[in-house]
Amino acid sequence: MTTESISTTTLLERLNWRYATKKFDATQTIPEATWQALSESLVLTPSSYGLQPWKFWVITNPAIRAELKPVSWNQAQVTDCSHFVVFSIKKNLTSEHVDHFVERTAEVRGVPLESLEGYRNLMVGDVIHGARSLTVNEWATRQTYIALGNFMTSAALLGIDTCPLEGLDPAKYDQILGLPSKGYATVVACAAGYRASDDKYAELAKVRFISSEVIETLA
Repeated sequence: MTTESISTTTLLERLNWRYATKKFDATQTIPEATWQALSESLVLTPSSYGLQPWKFWVITNPAIRAELKPVSWNQAQVTDCSHFVVFSIKKNLTSEHVDHFVERTAEVRGVPLESLEGYRNLMVGDVIHGARSLTVNEWATRQTYIALGNFMTSAALLGIDTCPLEGLDPAKYDQILGLPSKGYATVVACAAGYRASDDKYAELAKVRFISSEVIETLA
């Protein structure tokens, strides 16, 4: 594994380049290799305990997107972007989900399942039966926003435009995508693709509070 990194200049240039794209070029499609890297960025997103309480639905079917648009405040990004991703939580986590994760951990790391029993019990005691269980869906929702941020940053580094969408009706999304029967619920969505040449928002200066207002070092 390489320890090479991008320069600080490149990182800040890409973060300044990105913006919430309002108008996508519907004629452009993200190359397959680039999309696979972005898909993997979702898979590699960190989560509390590593439990990954989510699923990401990549909507490329034009008919489904057309159905989603009216319940997304009629935002054109839904239909005009290259790839449209719906971020959902796995509702009401159970010990079976924890066991599945523990089994996957033993498989990937080549360790006995029994050696992970303490970790398994810690997670079950906290997320499934502990105080966190009372707000487990809210907890899972917060985890999902980590994935959204990771996806958007990864896209910017690859020169792919994105636009996160909270302006949608989660219940209608769930109905259209058939998520309730699968145990999932919509949280947020993100359009990905290439900005249109006439998107007036592309060249606007990025407005942020100055660093001293939002960052304070306690030494």
